[in-house]
Amino acid sequence: MGSIDKYIFRTTLASFALVLVSLTGVIWITQALRGIDLMTSQGQTIITFLGVTSLVIPALVLISPLRLFRPFLYATIVVAVMVAFIASYLAPDGMRRLKQWDAEITADVLANILQPGRFAQLDQNLTIRIRERQPGGVLVGIFVDDRRDPKERVSIIADHGTILKNEGGSFLILEDGNLERFETGKRDPAMVAFGRYAFDMSKFSNQGRDITLGIRERYLWELLSPPSEDPVYKQLPGQFRAELHDRFLAPIYPFAFAALTFAFLGAPRTTRQSRNFSITGSILAVFGVRMAGFACSVMAVKSPLAPLVQYLMLATAIGVSLWIIVGGIVVEPPAALMEAINKSNARLLRLFGRPATA
Repeated sequence: MGSIDKYIFRTTLASFALVLVSLTGVIWITQALRGIDLMTSQGQTIITFLGVTSLVIPALVLISPLRLFRPFLYATIVVAVMVAFIASYLAPDGMRRLKQWDAEITADVLANILQPGRFAQLDQNLTIRIRERQPGGVLVGIFVDDRRDPKERVSIIADHGTILKNEGGSFLILEDGNLERFETGKRDPAMVAFGRYAFDMSKFSNQGRDITLGIRERYLWELLSPPSEDPVYKQLPGQFRAELHDRFLAPIYPFAFAALTFAFLGAPRTTRQSRNFSITGSILAVFGVRMAGFACSVMAVKSPLAPLVQYLMLATAIGVSLWIIVGGIVVEPPAALMEAINKSNARLLRLFGRPATA
């Protein structure tokens, strides 16, 4: 690339990155507010909170003269490659990780029922109470009343504890406490002071629960050849088709948007020529193409021809835009329309008592 190409390429990518980071940050904040409960009521760390909320960001990114057009084309290629990677791998990977993480945190009985100050009855004869949660998932002031064994009753009081999950199951690790066991037929209870005690709670954990992946959590190659016995595919084949074509079309949209925008704004104009029509026209053209794409995606669930219409629409938009760019055509409104607008403006100015200017 020449000097002017490199300058336009750097400026375009820098502007794109600034807008992308700004808008993504705003959308991320709206999504992150929903996850505040992870840190407050469920005692998760800030790392967990940031990790869960950041996994949705890739999915959110998917919702975005010829010589002079070259550096814009190079920048568009970079964006298209990034969008293709996000659509085929990064976004579904983030969504499936989010689903698994959410299942481990919010769908776990241990995380939802053990709330500070409440007596949680996990089973008919098992009651647990905690006084408070501290950062890092530390439970303080733990009381356990276990009457599941008809031959004995166990009461446990511990200063603090944590929930531990491993291959062996889920355990409530109690520290610095006392265990009191009342056995049937005995007058006095047996009391034991302990420094560390593991209370098995695997029965109440969702560990090992099968997680059904939705269509958006599938990688591109999984959409290309889904297993014939896949229950989701059997139930929703049309949505698989629509999602697959959306992934293919995602990296094509940047080329269409760049071509349309340059077709309206790329032609040279003097400082006396207004660009208001060109700016408005480019915005409406890009908006119209994207809205039509959304409509086609919805119709693709039921109609196999809808994706074909979407491909033809993008090909037409790119082809017409390149024809305008190569031909050096200046896109301007008809002279009659501009004359009517000027007359209307003149009447409005006279109406409000201001002299009209040429």
